[in-house]
Amino acid sequence: MARTIKAILILLILLMPLRSYSWGFYAHQRINRLAVFSLPPEMVGFYKKHIRYITENAVNPDKRRYAVEGEAPRHYIDLDMYGDSALHKMPRLWQQAVEKYSEDTLLAYGIVPWHINFMKYQLTQAFKERNLDKILRLSADIGHYIADACVPLHTTSNYNGQLTGQRGIHAFWESRLPELFSDNYDFFVGQANYVTNPQLRAWDLVASAHTALDSVLHFERQLTSEFDEEKKYSFELRNNLTTRVYSRAFSEAYSRKLNGQVERQMRLAIHTVASFWYTAWVDAGQPSLGTLANTLTPEELHRLEMEKKDYEMGPHKLREEGD
Repeated sequence: MARTIKAILILLILLMPLRSYSWGFYAHQRINRLAVFSLPPEMVGFYKKHIRYITENAVNPDKRRYAVEGEAPRHYIDLDMYGDSALHKMPRLWQQAVEKYSEDTLLAYGIVPWHINFMKYQLTQAFKERNLDKILRLSADIGHYIADACVPLHTTSNYNGQLTGQRGIHAFWESRLPELFSDNYDFFVGQANYVTNPQLRAWDLVASAHTALDSVLHFERQLTSEFDEEKKYSFELRNNLTTRVYSRAFSEAYSRKLNGQVERQMRLAIHTVASFWYTAWVDAGQPSLGTLANTLTPEELHRLEMEKKDYEMGPHKLREEGD
């Protein structure tokens, strides 16, 4: 009887879906919020005034993935699709990469480092125009893409462990672990720095993330061999729904194996987000932010509302293999 009950429990665990996120809405919002406090005095007052917008709208690019054509590739780059040593061989500049691989190929395998640089240019223009709507929207958005570039699983076609029998690892690394342990992370990252070459800095983020990829997959596989299925997963009540999640014991063991990796990548994201905001402002001529409009235009409020409705009505899923 005991064996039968155990078998049924394991079957239920395997069949129930895991929650899925991208960095986790929780982590994206926390990264954007904390980045505000690394800004210099000339900027921090403005961003603190609008910190609710910067925080809440940190997740908008993920919401657009399901409604806007061409949005998805902006979040990742599948380096393994370009062969061995792709990280070292790939052109850093967009036009050179297009000439070598074609634009269609780049879009097929993700463009996050190039899109970050493009977003920085747009944010600089928004500061020059002193356009509150654009400054806030682009600040929130670039924070999202920078954070994505810091995630190891955003640098591989095996983004959810689907090629190695580790399906679910994406949400585990970038959502479950921060939710459980980030209250104990050290998020004092110091003041933002001027980024001399935003395009190369974006690639540095990708390199840092990709270098960590092997350990992300290896340690999860190792621990899975040590944990019984019913101890690897557990159930939690969320929004009145019983949800299958990675157990606290398994999560703690994985976090110890990673030895602060998630914390390091979150810290990197926070400091880089603040530094890109600061760099865009400096490159725009350091305009006074205290004299900008205090409220969003009706057009921007309408755009946000429509974006919210599109997300609520559309499908929500991680990209699947072959997408």
